[in-house]
Amino acid sequence: MANLQLSGIIEKMTGKDKDYRYMATSDLLNELNKDSFKLDSDLEMRLSTIILQQLDDVAGDVSGLAVKCLAPLVKKVGEERIVEMTNKLCDKLLRGKDQHRDTASIALRTVVAQVAPSLAPSILVTLTPQMIGGISGQGMSPGIKCECLEIMCDVVQKYGSLMADDHEKLLNTLLSQLDCNQATVRKKTVTCIASLASSLSDDLLAKATVQVVKNLSNKNAKSEITRTNIQMIGAISRAVGYRFGTHLGNTVPVLINYCTSASENDEELREYSLQALESFLLRCPRDISPYCDEILNLTLEYISYDPNFTDNMDEDTDDETPEDEEDDESANEYTDDEDASWKVRRAAAKCLAGLIVSRSEMISKVYQEACPKLIDRFKEREENVKMDVFNTFIDLLRQTGNVTKGQTDTDESSPKWLLKQEVSKVVKSINRQLREKSVKTKVGAFSVLRELVVVLPDCLADHIGSLVPGIERALNDKSSTSNLKIEALVFTKLVLASHAPPVFHPYIKALSSPVLAAVGERYYKVTAEALRVCGELVRVVRPSTQSMGFDFKPFVHPIHNAIMSRLTNQDQDQEVKESAITCMGLVISTFGDELRKELPSCLPVLVDRMGNEITRLTAVKAFAVIATSPLHIDLSCVLVNLIAELTGFLRKANRVLRQATLITMNTLVTAYGDKIGSDAYEVIVVELSSLISVSDLHMTALALELCCTLMTGKSCSENISLAVRKKVLPQALTLVKSPLLQGQALLALQGFFEALVYHANTSFYTLLDSLLSCAKPSPQSGGVPKQALYSIAQCVAVLCLAAGDKNCSSTVKMLMEILKDDSGTNTAKQHLALLSLGEIGRRKDLSAHAGIETIVIESFQSPFEEIKSAASYALGNIAVGNLPNYLPFILNQIDNQQKKQYILLHSLKEVIVRQSVDKADFQNSSVEKILALLFNHCESEEEGVRNVVAECLGKMALIEPEKLVPALKVRTTSQAAFTRATVVTAVKYSVVERPEKLDEIIFPEISSFLMLIKDGDRHVRRAAVSALSTFAHYKPNLIKGLLPELLPLLYDQTVIKKELIRTVDLGPFKHVVDDGLELRKAAFECVFTLLDSCLDQLNPSSFIIPFLKSGLEDHYDLKMLCHLILSLLADKCPSAVLAVLDSLVEPLQKTINFKPKQDAVKQEHDRNEDMIRSALRAISSLDRISGVDYSHKFKSLMADMKRSERLWGKYQAIRNE
Repeated sequence: MANLQLSGIIEKMTGKDKDYRYMATSDLLNELNKDSFKLDSDLEMRLSTIILQQLDDVAGDVSGLAVKCLAPLVKKVGEERIVEMTNKLCDKLLRGKDQHRDTASIALRTVVAQVAPSLAPSILVTLTPQMIGGISGQGMSPGIKCECLEIMCDVVQKYGSLMADDHEKLLNTLLSQLDCNQATVRKKTVTCIASLASSLSDDLLAKATVQVVKNLSNKNAKSEITRTNIQMIGAISRAVGYRFGTHLGNTVPVLINYCTSASENDEELREYSLQALESFLLRCPRDISPYCDEILNLTLEYISYDPNFTDNMDEDTDDETPEDEEDDESANEYTDDEDASWKVRRAAAKCLAGLIVSRSEMISKVYQEACPKLIDRFKEREENVKMDVFNTFIDLLRQTGNVTKGQTDTDESSPKWLLKQEVSKVVKSINRQLREKSVKTKVGAFSVLRELVVVLPDCLADHIGSLVPGIERALNDKSSTSNLKIEALVFTKLVLASHAPPVFHPYIKALSSPVLAAVGERYYKVTAEALRVCGELVRVVRPSTQSMGFDFKPFVHPIHNAIMSRLTNQDQDQEVKESAITCMGLVISTFGDELRKELPSCLPVLVDRMGNEITRLTAVKAFAVIATSPLHIDLSCVLVNLIAELTGFLRKANRVLRQATLITMNTLVTAYGDKIGSDAYEVIVVELSSLISVSDLHMTALALELCCTLMTGKSCSENISLAVRKKVLPQALTLVKSPLLQGQALLALQGFFEALVYHANTSFYTLLDSLLSCAKPSPQSGGVPKQALYSIAQCVAVLCLAAGDKNCSSTVKMLMEILKDDSGTNTAKQHLALLSLGEIGRRKDLSAHAGIETIVIESFQSPFEEIKSAASYALGNIAVGNLPNYLPFILNQIDNQQKKQYILLHSLKEVIVRQSVDKADFQNSSVEKILALLFNHCESEEEGVRNVVAECLGKMALIEPEKLVPALKVRTTSQAAFTRATVVTAVKYSVVERPEKLDEIIFPEISSFLMLIKDGDRHVRRAAVSALSTFAHYKPNLIKGLLPELLPLLYDQTVIKKELIRTVDLGPFKHVVDDGLELRKAAFECVFTLLDSCLDQLNPSSFIIPFLKSGLEDHYDLKMLCHLILSLLADKCPSAVLAVLDSLVEPLQKTINFKPKQDAVKQEHDRNEDMIRSALRAISSLDRISGVDYSHKFKSLMADMKRSERLWGKYQAIRNE
């Protein structure tokens, strides 16, 4: 900008006309905001002078614009000018005219907010002493003090760490203001000290706390001063989190004493005390532990604190007349403007909520001692307090869900069992709230019920009748808001979905009427939710096509008509359209036999919705539901168009649509195959061939399953079989060679080959030759991957069994001939032959083929490890087909072939694992021989042998638990460490997800195995940790009683042990080996599992510091694992994480800023990138915690990340995943 033009603006800014001054200042603001605007030293001085002058302009709009000009100006002028402006503004604030003080204060806060961090020290040198003087100076008005306190609050929040030299003086000044007579000064002082606290040293923090506690000990202090000091304690703890924990011993007793000894009229004192205690629970969860019981009792005492009101209502009265209800309502309308006891009750409810969310290990105790009281307080007369009581109970329910995930509710001390005992009281109390006039109360009541059903899905079966009137009123009452209707509908949907249909049959008429009326509501969210309820209502009305003694017919047409009116209406929200389509699909599937006349008009509408891109996917899924109906709905009026539309969807780019289409077509072909023309089949087959690819195994599985259905259908013709062989078979043969093939796709591929032989008239020998040819190495790709050979072998086995005994027998002979060829030139051929014999033998007895076991075992001599492994696999699986014939052979070989024991043990493992799954019994003589053999190998020097033995023993325990458990227990005291490690590993392998007879036998003995976590040998400890992790994952109920003793031992395994670190001299350099790394890794993995399955038994605070923090600074692998644990804790125990967040920031910051050495290889760079992304995911989880802004270090971390384009880009990508 030309100096001449700028001079013109400056001249106008000093003119007499205020409009000119305003426009000139506005022009200057626009110029200052331009990136291209530059200033020389002369202009800097002129502009800063004129803007400071305009702050005093008599026209308020001009001075306001001048303040706005300061923000961009500060970024464009030099250090000298900023310091000068700061001094002048301080002078205006402290010594200027009263009418200009507010503007000067805003201007100073603007400078503080906008100044570059590099220049901050320069202004702090002059600003801080003047603000301290303004706060403490004699004769300073309360107004000046308040302005100075606000400015200092901004300063310490942003630059607290840069002004350490001034901390003590500033703290002393602020502490002196806590007994000021002006309430506003005290309030702002509390805020300022709290902001300063996070950057204070531990010594100064202790000084501040001691001074405040000393103030509280002054019995002669005015009550308002005492209240301020209590607020101060709470504010400091919120600001510094876990650092305040060391001071709880001095503060908690004082606060509890004030709470209990305060006069009846001093409600605020109790309120502030309870708020401070809540802060301690949330911010210092580890150190508050000794006081939790006392705090719980205190909250229960004051949650019903209401000295001015006596409640004579009897909660146990079941029947209430309308007059009673009116009395209730009039009682609840009691108000007293001077009554502040509700503040105490609200603070008590929130304090109890703080205890619930931060003390997962106390949930059972809360149910026993607090739950009845909390339910009783649903009758709270002050609505805002009632909402807090509801929210506290919801917190209790959610925490119950968190800590009992995957657990049963049969244990009488478990939170779920205890909650079940309270359900009837909850329902009775909530029903009373549903009769209240207040909409807000009724919304809160439904929220409680909704959370209750989420945690205990079937708990309301005996109470549906009492809840239905409340639902009716919520939906029918003209005073009901949309929010209330939505809450009522959401609850109704949940309760319908989670309870047995007969429970609702007496109330269907009462429920259906208001729900169907809600379908016609104008507000789309109510309509959509009502339609979802209708879907559940349909299932409840007619859960089965067989007669259940309930007459569903009167409800069919009203439901159909209500949904049809929405289905045919095009001018409505997408959510409503989709809900209507889904619901109509259910209606036709369930009531189709009663809607024969309506189907010709209804079905075309659904087909028409498939033509709309927005509703296409939902309509496709709706037809899948209709096609699976046991009523065999007549689709003749739309079937041709439907198949044509679906076939076209197979070519669409939308992956989800293609998957849904394949599922729907499969159901349609299964149900209506004889009505679909063969021409349509051929088109479908062509489209399917393009969907079979290893890049999308889920899609491949669906496509192959549909292809099988087509081949087995009544309309399958020679042309279709030919199309399958020409189009699909080549894709299938390509697929079978992929090492990625597994799971459902592999099963579907096996079914495909089976269908080819059974139904598609395909030559068995042609298919077999094609499969065997897949194992041949090609010049382009080289050898076939090992995993692919297993897939091919399984397909060969399925093919043989489908082709009949004759073809199967000839194939076995051919495979045996391959093995007899000792040329060893084609190992892939021999490898596949062995695997195929094993797969066939597992499915069919091969004892008719004499000497097959001898031929297989000869492959143990092969020079190739993969051949020996395949032979072991084959021998074990052949034995599964005829145990009496082959098991003795394997056991005899193990005894006599010392050099082949490891391979033979793998064969035995195949037998035992298969028998443990199939629940087949061994002969007693075989069991004894197997056990003796296995126990003899427990002390093997080879880790591989010990692992196989452990797995065999573990699976044998599932078959013979009475014999195995005592035998394993005896060996836990063996002198040989390898034996102890093997038996505890065996116990790990015995733990499976399904219930087993073993569970009740091993339960009393578990401690004998898991207490080996304190064994002197690290291998044994690692095995015990791994076993604990497996129990925690599959059978957490079996270990709950042991966790108080096990957890400290487990945490100890996460610590670096110097005695396990050794240095290996490699000549030119030395290499450090950490023998404890794998043990620490196993321990952290175990903690992760326990946090997911046994949270009610853990106190996360005692783990995070120091154990998790140590892990965040440990080896690469452990850091990644600790990032996952931190993310889980942030989600499940946010208060525990928030309390120590400041201490976790530094290790995270080091990780994301770490750079490998310049000579690092690519692998190291890749590992580091993975580690950075892992840390950023943890940071993302932390950033979602409510209240994370309390941590200045975390805010600083986020600010640093924003300034790094590289890190911020990665972080945003992770947030968007």
